[in-house]
Amino acid sequence: MKIHTISAQLPHVRYQRCSECDYLFALPALLRTQTAHCPRCNAKVEKGRVCSLPRLITIAISILLLMPFAYSEPLISIRLLGTRIDASLLEGIWQMSRQGDPVTASMVAFCTIGAPLTLALSILYLHFGSKLGMNLRPVLLMLDRLKDWVMLDIYLIGMAVASIKVKEYADINVGIALTAYLMMTLMVTLTMINLNIEQLWEEFYPQRRPKGVPSSLRLCLACKFTGQPDERGRCPRCHVPMRLRYKHSLQKTWAALIAAIIFLIPANLLPISIIYANGQQLKDTIFTGVVSLATSGNVPIAAIVFIASVLVPFTKVIVMLTLLLSIHFKAIQGLKTRIRLLRLVTWIGRWSMLDLFVISLMMSLVNRDQLLSFTMGPAAFYFGSAVILTILAVEWLDSRLIWDAHATGNAEYTD
Repeated sequence: MKIHTISAQLPHVRYQRCSECDYLFALPALLRTQTAHCPRCNAKVEKGRVCSLPRLITIAISILLLMPFAYSEPLISIRLLGTRIDASLLEGIWQMSRQGDPVTASMVAFCTIGAPLTLALSILYLHFGSKLGMNLRPVLLMLDRLKDWVMLDIYLIGMAVASIKVKEYADINVGIALTAYLMMTLMVTLTMINLNIEQLWEEFYPQRRPKGVPSSLRLCLACKFTGQPDERGRCPRCHVPMRLRYKHSLQKTWAALIAAIIFLIPANLLPISIIYANGQQLKDTIFTGVVSLATSGNVPIAAIVFIASVLVPFTKVIVMLTLLLSIHFKAIQGLKTRIRLLRLVTWIGRWSMLDLFVISLMMSLVNRDQLLSFTMGPAAFYFGSAVILTILAVEWLDSRLIWDAHATGNAEYTD
């Protein structure tokens, strides 16, 4: 459903600015199955009522009940030289930390444990906090930014890759916790799909329709509310200062991107994994690991790892450089193409964490106490840091800056 602009102010019309291009349009009430898109850049602005809070609470409780079993019990197991070795998510993170790299272990822990746990607890907080009269605004603001950091589905792909790598040395069996992990991943995915943040804002902090000329309305960058700032210059709904653009957006994006480029150099040149087998030390960089998978007959898995660990990071860097330079030189050509590229790198960026998840599982399965052992290489830290920085660079870039060159000459645009 695309919403068309209404030029004249009509009674009982709700006006909304697009968070991606700042376009102002009239937004009617949506049915449960409808979705509103910006008429100019086709960004999804709002969706109809999806899932009630009681249902989300039920799902959140189920996730919390499954977590201890899915995280601590074996996901996969191998039989090596007559010895059974189990791999669990917590064991892999512990092995990474014990080997002297707690920062990289923290990256894996946050994306697989911290973010999903925060998601479930936040939904419960909304329910009990509203009954106790607590401030729900920080939780609602956090939920809108949490979706990109929940990576249980990517860890699942990492299990498949790790299993294929280990099968050359040992027999692989499905762990007793895999079913619980699959159920938890499905429930977390359903929660993120059905989580309607705008619906929750309207439920807990409903606002009156703002008065005045529609063109004077501003967009709150935090909660996406369109209205007038209060007497202190804050959004009346979330109490965050209302600014025309993200503060220091270009500076922060450039800093994160340049740092990511610097980290990608050692990440691709240094070994990311070291395997000790039959008295020999086998070091693999990201690229040689892909080649090793391909030459052993696992071409589809090699393609997945290549896309996630090589193609995606470098594509993100090239796209972000292109977008930043186009903003700097105020280019007005290809606006829709550039905004599509930004949405693409936003969606694919999280998949680069795949290599770190594979390393975590491998360290849980094949440790130093075995004749066959697996060690994390120095490139893991640099690669994980580069992935996090590129995700932050995309998040910090205010996409409306792309449209500013076009908007200055557009009579329909006013700030």
